[in-house]
Amino acid sequence: MSESKKSWSLTDLWRKISVYEEIKPLIAVIGLFIASAILSPHFLTPYNQRILLLQTAPLAMLALGESMIILMGSIDLSPGSVMALSGTVAAIIFINYQQSLSIAILAGLATGALVGFINGLLVTKAKIPSFVATLAALVGGRGMVLILTGGQPIVGLTSFRVFTDEIIGVPAMVWIFILFTIINILLLKRTSLGLKVYAIGGNEEAARYSGINADTIKLAIFTLAGTYYAIGGLMMNARLEVAYPWTGWGYELDAIASSVLGGIQLTGGAGSPLGPALGAYVLTLITNILILLGVNPYVQWVVKGAVLAIAATALTRGLKYVK
Repeated sequence: MSESKKSWSLTDLWRKISVYEEIKPLIAVIGLFIASAILSPHFLTPYNQRILLLQTAPLAMLALGESMIILMGSIDLSPGSVMALSGTVAAIIFINYQQSLSIAILAGLATGALVGFINGLLVTKAKIPSFVATLAALVGGRGMVLILTGGQPIVGLTSFRVFTDEIIGVPAMVWIFILFTIINILLLKRTSLGLKVYAIGGNEEAARYSGINADTIKLAIFTLAGTYYAIGGLMMNARLEVAYPWTGWGYELDAIASSVLGGIQLTGGAGSPLGPALGAYVLTLITNILILLGVNPYVQWVVKGAVLAIAATALTRGLKYVK
């Protein structure tokens, strides 16, 4: 009788807490963290934890931007290219044109915002599906990076260390992605803009009939997402102290995967704004522990794919349909 009561209590507790969208990705973070600590004695070392956070920060910025677009029922394939282009522009302004770091950072942010704005225009005004519009930005953006750099890295970016300098024992770029995670939560959950994003993702036609200017919202979110990608690019400049022409290659898939791992539904209109940051941490943590365990790099891809498939299956259980 007591066992039955205990079982009922645990089931009842889970039913109550599972209504919060952040619970599943948070449990995944805690579970993987504990498992990693058990599997490798090096995992909990301060050095490894610092590396883990530094690797998470740029991806988290991409995931935060990507998730806002997915919540609208769209998709963005350009995060990796926008990250590289923004970082490259900032590096060129700083090294080739000898401008101050502040000017270089502003130029990088403006580049990301501009590409995001163009993506938004292609989707809203040219009526091009977001998949195709952002695919064009992915290819075109990478081409621009190669043209600007001649395929060669831009070195001498030690001044970008302001992003990796420690504040209260934690790198500045980690504080930045935490700050923007909080901003995302407030934006999507506490403002009319956020409510409209969810409404558009849930049912765009109904949102339009209710008086929401969906095109304006989409344009704003694509522009904001581009700015987030640019911040990720500046973080990569700081981490590597070099602007590589292939920086961010494949990161668009990692940004989407982080959103999915964080509970963002690809159908749009559902998911926690905190989830993508947790998803980015999970994805980075998986790579980190596989490296510590000496797993073959090719096998790592298979393991990450399997984890993503399992996570997606768990997160989509209970849905009546998937678009």
